[in-house]
Amino acid sequence: MLKDKVILITGASRGIGRAIAIKCAENGAGVIVNYREHEGYAKEVVDKIMEKGGDAFAIKADVSQIVEVKEMFKMIRERYGRLDVLVNNAGVIQDNLLLMTREKDYDHIVNTNLKGAFFCMQFAAKIMTNMERGKIINISSVVGRYGNAGQIAYAASKAGIIGMTLSAAKELGQFGITVNAVAPGVINTNMTKDLKSEIKERLIKSISLKQGMGEPEDVAKVVLFLASDLADYISGQVIGVDGCQII
Repeated sequence: MLKDKVILITGASRGIGRAIAIKCAENGAGVIVNYREHEGYAKEVVDKIMEKGGDAFAIKADVSQIVEVKEMFKMIRERYGRLDVLVNNAGVIQDNLLLMTREKDYDHIVNTNLKGAFFCMQFAAKIMTNMERGKIINISSVVGRYGNAGQIAYAASKAGIIGMTLSAAKELGQFGITVNAVAPGVINTNMTKDLKSEIKERLIKSISLKQGMGEPEDVAKVVLFLASDLADYISGQVIGVDGCQII
């Protein structure tokens, strides 16, 4: 489905990003595995892809730092000369109530989740507009659409991603670039393992499908579809992957 496509996945060393990287590689894409600090995990992802005959390499970059993002895209240009798909997946979570959220914690979450996606979209769009084609897929969250007590900063960052997705879709459509968002619900990753027990339990109880929490593979399948030619006429959409948690 993605033969000869070049795909950058941010935050791809673990969890949902890892699943997306492997799924895209299995379908023929050349995969760029971005990571910030988990070099060993990133190497495992690359090795797993290469062992199966795929094409992958890792780039260390903190997406909240524009200098590092710029250097990452420079490396992509030098290696491939193009970028077909960007998946903005890098993100952090640090739960707290409105009255207890510290400014530095809020800034850390928003700078990584929202500003990081913004930087990557800017640099990717420069490449894609010249190509007159491309796909940008932003990983948001059901929390960004409907909110959740105890996740004020995280919800703000993920809601911002949805707003950027809709605006960018309108701006970039004239260049043949689609921009969509995926909004996962409760997915079984290291990030959700760190959720406060009362928040996690409440979220799981709200899922309609009997299987409960979703798996990273469930999100990866939707990203694969959006990255493929099957989704060429889909843009400006927010697709929930939440087991009918929210309707």
